[in-house]
Amino acid sequence: MATTPSNNIWVRRQQCPCGDWKCYISYEGDADEASKASQLGKGEASSSSETMVFPHVGQVFKSDDDAYEYYSNFARKNGFSIRKERSKESRQLGVYKRELVCYCAGYAVSRKKAGAEHQRDRKSIRCGCDAKMFLTKEFVSGVPQWLVTLFSNVHNHELLEDDQVRLLPAYRKIHEADQERILLLSKAGFPVHRIVKVLELENGVSPGKLPFIEKDVRNFIHSRKKTVQENNALLSEKRENDILELLEACKTMKKEDEDFFYDYTKDEDDKVENIAWSCADSVRAYTVFGDVVTFDTTYRSITYGVLLGVWIGIDNQGNTILFGCVLLQDETSRSFAWALQTFIRFMKGRCPQTILTDLDSGVRSAITSELPNTKHVICIAHILSKVSSWISLPLGSRCAEFKSEFDTLYRLESIEDFERQWNQLVNQFGLSSDKHIALLFSYRASWALSYTRGYFLARMMTTGYSKSLDAFLKGLLSGQTCLRSFFEQVGIAANFRNQAGEKMQHMHIKTCMPIEEHATSILTPYAFNALQHEIVLSMQYATFEMANGSYLVRHHKKMEVERVVVWIPEDEQIHCSCKEFEFSGILCRHALRVLTVKNHFQLPEKYFPVRWRRESSLGSEDDRHIQSINGEWSQAYHSLTATLFTESSVTKERFDYVHRELTGILNHVRNMSSNNGVTLSLAPTPVVDARVMDVENGSECDSIVNSLQSKIEEHA
Repeated sequence: MATTPSNNIWVRRQQCPCGDWKCYISYEGDADEASKASQLGKGEASSSSETMVFPHVGQVFKSDDDAYEYYSNFARKNGFSIRKERSKESRQLGVYKRELVCYCAGYAVSRKKAGAEHQRDRKSIRCGCDAKMFLTKEFVSGVPQWLVTLFSNVHNHELLEDDQVRLLPAYRKIHEADQERILLLSKAGFPVHRIVKVLELENGVSPGKLPFIEKDVRNFIHSRKKTVQENNALLSEKRENDILELLEACKTMKKEDEDFFYDYTKDEDDKVENIAWSCADSVRAYTVFGDVVTFDTTYRSITYGVLLGVWIGIDNQGNTILFGCVLLQDETSRSFAWALQTFIRFMKGRCPQTILTDLDSGVRSAITSELPNTKHVICIAHILSKVSSWISLPLGSRCAEFKSEFDTLYRLESIEDFERQWNQLVNQFGLSSDKHIALLFSYRASWALSYTRGYFLARMMTTGYSKSLDAFLKGLLSGQTCLRSFFEQVGIAANFRNQAGEKMQHMHIKTCMPIEEHATSILTPYAFNALQHEIVLSMQYATFEMANGSYLVRHHKKMEVERVVVWIPEDEQIHCSCKEFEFSGILCRHALRVLTVKNHFQLPEKYFPVRWRRESSLGSEDDRHIQSINGEWSQAYHSLTATLFTESSVTKERFDYVHRELTGILNHVRNMSSNNGVTLSLAPTPVVDARVMDVENGSECDSIVNSLQSKIEEHA
């Protein structure tokens, strides 16, 4: 009976930016498990059998399955395969004898039917080989074990070499990961020989080195054809119903919240083709943190056959934030262009300063047409995954060397140096005629650091953020049973009001430099940690003033790395050749070193970008006003309580007096009205105290505390 998948299955999208359907690009992380599962070949067999003891009479196994696996590994190592022959069993003992023989044991039995014509005369491989291993079950202290009672390794046929033995039927297996790929590619119209080629590229093996052959693939597809056809009919109906349900969910949400946005298109059959949506909190978050956006298009739903596009950003705490989602039926530049148009409309016409994407020609074309004034950056992580698949076969063992050289090339700062060394690299490895490498060079202005160093990326190219983004996407896509549940999951991920606000953590001072102390009161912990890292490293640099008034900054050990820093005191402007501030919004160690030398104890306000400040909040204006008042009240009351503690600790008489008066104040505050006015949380932790204070009555509390302090002084 045909069944549909229980979950909405999302997989890494497979595509090649060159546009050739014959190419197949896989992500290294996804291919690892499939590669391990697929390669049963000689590498694994060799490693497992290097320490294998030659089978012998008296050898003991815990079960007959263990014995079979052991003998099978031995057989593969020695150029043959085995099969189970006869067995004996009883009601009391179950199977108690097992015979394992060589695949050439015995003789073929003629199955020709009398009178039948044109029967195929297949030559049998059975030749009466006497190689075998007999097993008997015994009980030792009530525990069953299997004992080798007979072993013979005498063959009357030629044993096979390693590259031949893997083709024996016993060792030709299509594992589950490969089965899914075969069905997917077959459904896409790939012929069998092309499917085999794709799997070879995906698993990183040479042609003909898969643990199965074309015949096995053809037989597998034929056996699953009927099931696939039945599933397709059910899935087609499920897709239509679930997409309509998703559309209804969007309409319902719009009625409940006018600030929710959605849009969709229909195909020629009047069926929903593409659909995009963005929650109210996402739109509000974009107004604060929409300067840099990642448009991730790396996942596709197998269940629904749609491509997922997600717009993602980073807040001032370094957290991943969701701006919107789109589901597309195809991967054409037209579809991507519609998606970008819709997203910008959701965001009230405001375009991002920088957009980060995968290496995709369709996305690139759409950005060029729809976001002409936005800087486009291709994430280096996506490039590296594709480069690995492109060069694995042509370079073989030299792949690691190429990757190392490529990484050095990527980090060059001078455009002239990059282009010169690029030509040297492709000539060195013989890749000058490779179409993919040529395509990568044509996109260099969107990924090489020498071109993108001046683009603002808000620290979204760091390793830590890449891991955070990957975890965010996997959490968003896991365990979805239908599009409606996915829609709800997106709503939860975008509901920033339910998420924890700024993490209240103590920011440790490491250098006691005034610049560092000043930054603690302005930046969020996430941004402060980044700046603090640069402050600490700045102490390892020396400065040399040059004739033109600029400074040469050099590490005390790495003499070959120099930076030029220009300081304009009248405008309080500082510029470094590394362009770290333009890149991340955090001043670099080189600029900080010059400011320290020039006796600047605070950074100019312009070097505390709004997006990294504490007051940059995803809450409402009222929330931010409360936070501002909160800080002022907290500082005032901490000062008063510190003074009270100091004065009352002198004598026991003072302590008793303060304790008695404070108890009265506390009771007075508890009896105040808390129904009117703005409430404050003065607690130093994110947990809001249930006892809140009315701002309008705050002056009365101030007078009480001041009066108490005066009485303490008089009492002294």
